[in-house]
Amino acid sequence: MMRQYELVERVTKYDPDADEDLLNRAYVYAMKAHGNQKRASGEAYFNHPLEVAAILTEMKLDSATIAAALLHDTVEDTEATEAEIEEKFGPEIAALVDGLTKIAKLDLVTKEAAQAENLRKLLLAMSRDVRVLLVKLADRLHNMRTLEHVKPEKRVRIAQETMDIYAPLAGRMGMQAVRDELEDIAFKVLNPEAYKIIIDRLAKLHDESGGVLKSIEQELTQKLVENGIKAEVYGREKRPYSIFRKMERKLLSLGQLSDIFGFRVIVGTVDQCYRALGIIHRTYRAVPGRFKDYISTPKQNDYRSIHTTVIGPHHMRVEMQIRTRLMHEIAERGVAAHNIYKDAPDAKEALDGFKAPAAESNAYRWLRHLVEMLQEGESPREFLEHTKLELFHDQVFCFTPKGKLIALPKGATPIDFAYAVHTSVGDSCVGAKVNGSHAPLVTELQNGDEVEIIRSDAQTPPAAWEGLAVTGKARAAIRRATRAAARKQFAGLGHEIVQKMLAKIGKNYVQKEVTAAIARVGHKNVDDALAAIGRGELSAIDMLKAMGHTIDDTKLKELRRKSPTKKTDPDLSVPVRGVARTTALKIAPETGAVPGERIVGILTPGEGITIYPIFAKALEQFDNQPERWVDLAWDTGAEDQRFPARLTVTILNEVGSLAQVTQTISDLGGNIDALNMVAREGARDFYDVDITLEVHDLKHLNDIMASLRGKPAVSDVSRKTG
Repeated sequence: MMRQYELVERVTKYDPDADEDLLNRAYVYAMKAHGNQKRASGEAYFNHPLEVAAILTEMKLDSATIAAALLHDTVEDTEATEAEIEEKFGPEIAALVDGLTKIAKLDLVTKEAAQAENLRKLLLAMSRDVRVLLVKLADRLHNMRTLEHVKPEKRVRIAQETMDIYAPLAGRMGMQAVRDELEDIAFKVLNPEAYKIIIDRLAKLHDESGGVLKSIEQELTQKLVENGIKAEVYGREKRPYSIFRKMERKLLSLGQLSDIFGFRVIVGTVDQCYRALGIIHRTYRAVPGRFKDYISTPKQNDYRSIHTTVIGPHHMRVEMQIRTRLMHEIAERGVAAHNIYKDAPDAKEALDGFKAPAAESNAYRWLRHLVEMLQEGESPREFLEHTKLELFHDQVFCFTPKGKLIALPKGATPIDFAYAVHTSVGDSCVGAKVNGSHAPLVTELQNGDEVEIIRSDAQTPPAAWEGLAVTGKARAAIRRATRAAARKQFAGLGHEIVQKMLAKIGKNYVQKEVTAAIARVGHKNVDDALAAIGRGELSAIDMLKAMGHTIDDTKLKELRRKSPTKKTDPDLSVPVRGVARTTALKIAPETGAVPGERIVGILTPGEGITIYPIFAKALEQFDNQPERWVDLAWDTGAEDQRFPARLTVTILNEVGSLAQVTQTISDLGGNIDALNMVAREGARDFYDVDITLEVHDLKHLNDIMASLRGKPAVSDVSRKTG
């Protein structure tokens, strides 16, 4: 176990101004609080917070964070209280310990809805002070290092939670070293067979190639020195889980992987990074298509480096990563390297034009963006989807026509790009140009693409876009826009229903009367109430009663069972102008309905109005529910629309009969949407053909039916009544 003075020395080594008294008091308090508590391994429990603190000293964190690490389990697992922590150590450390205590109670591997809510709480706690995240990741890292002492079933649960949440979160915050170790330990637990195979293969390759790697280090170092660049060059193997993930992604066997070994080249300045790149490419042959410049285009977590793959000795592919010392610190420690929680002098250090990140890193800004999403009212399920998408996707970098950089997940489309620029840009998007040429909205964007979004104020994003979008932000925005459009449609339908109902009793629609009645029907505003009426969740009769009108039941029942040929009074009916682009109105699939025939609507709660022809048998089930009936009238205008109708055609069982039917429908401009043949019981000479076809109106339908009846192969034609 690390002694008290050893911990203090670790901190003062990188921070001479560290608060030694605070560290000493926190050490003693935590040790006494945990007393004789033991961990599953049998060691003293206090060793755990001490090891967490030790991990954080490797990240060179401030005294307050180290103290919070020592105290992080005291409130949850001992008699200590939040008030006592605040009294002895101040509000800053008390707030950190409180955040960590709340996180410790969360179960992130549970049913999706609960997992979403717990992840939300985790991110909220971290967003208030990033040091909560740093301590939590160090806490998880030490728990993973001692995972063999946990029962097998709990071990798997913890490993899965780590793989799903904590490892990608560490990576998203730029803490690559922590992510690598968390992933490898979790991988070993979750897939031990694959882990062993890869470890054995790496050991064999190391024995075979150890001398080659050493020679490359020496040769490259010498080449750089000869060109006036002092550099640190060292070879390394890729991590087991990184290798496994690449095998899965590219469908390769272990033997097919070629660039398992890589080199880090650490130089002094940005200029030397590019000079070193030239020297490496002159020394070894570069592999085409394997170059990435993350210095000029950093990742969203502030990662900066030049990547290139070359053919080394013995035709061995090796990856080279070239970066400055400051870039290396940020690549390994992420937000922990930014000093964003104190005004350290090196936070504004500049190296040959490359400045250290400012007071808030891009990685931390991403965390704040998630919190903004929560405040916009995202549901926990949508928030979980968005967060996991953002955690796991690799990135591509695209540009607006004005040169603004937009970072997107791999596989993103112009739709994602539009919403990344601004929600209003996404909602009004009707097309896109990629690198100056028109491109479909489903185009997968590539690194360096310049994307121009074509907009129209009349556009509303189609619901189908949700399946095309990759980013959680775009999907959530499309869902919001779809819900808003549906609400607007339902509100418009509700307005029509109330207006026509008032007309039936000789009254006019008066906005003030409707507004005054809103509270009586349990809604906050007029649009909500009207949308509820349009969805069938609120009866229009109840709304009229709330407005002070009396309704005669006899008038309501007049809607029922009218003659199919009787004309509807358009002034008293809700107009039906089309159903192809609306969710508020839909035609009954069992019968269809076409302009020119008498129709009525049935309100279904949550769904709106279903349109039936007056002869539909299905209407019988609503005879005793007059409040659900809505009088409708066709108002299709001159638009070239088609509407569904269902026919039963009885044909002879002989060659060419079905062809006569389909050809007749085609010749008269009808469109067959669905067709099903059924043998008639006791009549093998005939078949019933159930046809759903699309026609312009009743006259068009009657012409087709009359023509079918005249065909030799057709015995009978009739409308389906449901």
